[in-house]
Amino acid sequence: MGSYVNPDGEFDRDTNYIEDRILANPDAAGLRKDDAVGTKYGGWLDNDLSEDAVAWPVEANRYRLVAAPACPWANRTLIVRKLLGLEDVISVGLPGPTHDARSWTFDLDPDGKDPVLGTERLQENYFKRFPDYPRGITVPAVVDEPTGKVVTNDFKQITIDFSTQWKEFHKADAPDLFPKEHIEEMFPIMDRIFHTVNNGVYKAGFAGKQEAYEKAYNELWESLDWLEERLSTRRYLMGDNITEADIRLFTTLARFDAVYHGHFKANRQKLTEMPNLWGYARDLYQTPGFGETVDFQQIKDHYYIVHTDVNPTQVVPLGPDPKVWEESHERADLAS
Repeated sequence: MGSYVNPDGEFDRDTNYIEDRILANPDAAGLRKDDAVGTKYGGWLDNDLSEDAVAWPVEANRYRLVAAPACPWANRTLIVRKLLGLEDVISVGLPGPTHDARSWTFDLDPDGKDPVLGTERLQENYFKRFPDYPRGITVPAVVDEPTGKVVTNDFKQITIDFSTQWKEFHKADAPDLFPKEHIEEMFPIMDRIFHTVNNGVYKAGFAGKQEAYEKAYNELWESLDWLEERLSTRRYLMGDNITEADIRLFTTLARFDAVYHGHFKANRQKLTEMPNLWGYARDLYQTPGFGETVDFQQIKDHYYIVHTDVNPTQVVPLGPDPKVWEESHERADLAS
């Protein structure tokens, strides 16, 4: 939704999101100058806003995170919400795995309506704020419960703000997902993962021409080989502790063998055939906050039923067996 295949056969994702932010101190918000990585970070970790964006105040029990477990971008927010202990201050709405061209729907809820928002489609919450909203109705989205209006669907910024702006409500042992000592290296790694892995599988799967597919495929596997090597000497991407970078990579790995290997033609190898990445993925899956957010059936239903251009029969495969995710990973020995 909101993306297309260009004349060269390349999949282009529409990354123009609602850039409003929920800030601990909205009155101190500044203007984001750029998105450069370095000592500035373009406001990602600070109080800066893009031009015309609105600052909303952090407030317990005011906002509802709408996040379909089937969606990898939404899955990130569900993981971060659990890791930081924000379940009691940010409610969650869970759309079902399938949707039509209009919107994600709350078809799994009683009467087909979100019990808090009272809407059947997430589209209604977008339209309450932007009656002529011209782009795709995407998840995750944060909705203002009192008004039912969407606040933001900027998935990258949502999890950053959960970490940096909602600290007042973090549980006592919440992890630091953006450790200062790793920021300089971490943002470029996350950027590479996004372009060649997270979005790379989509660029391969939706490519409209052979050349475009092969380019995306080669970039994907070049990065996966690089990650396989990186994870041979460290437990997590940045060392001994889980960071945002691991969460961003995990949601793609969780879907790899079930969907991307076949459905998106990313079939050089299965994840289970890459020892370090497979052990790393199991390590994360078995960490509280990760595995319980993954629903393999919903994941398969979403991709194989919704993507009729890729899978016109809408037949959903029965495998692979999710029990393999519970096997021992033996990654702890890599910690310092």
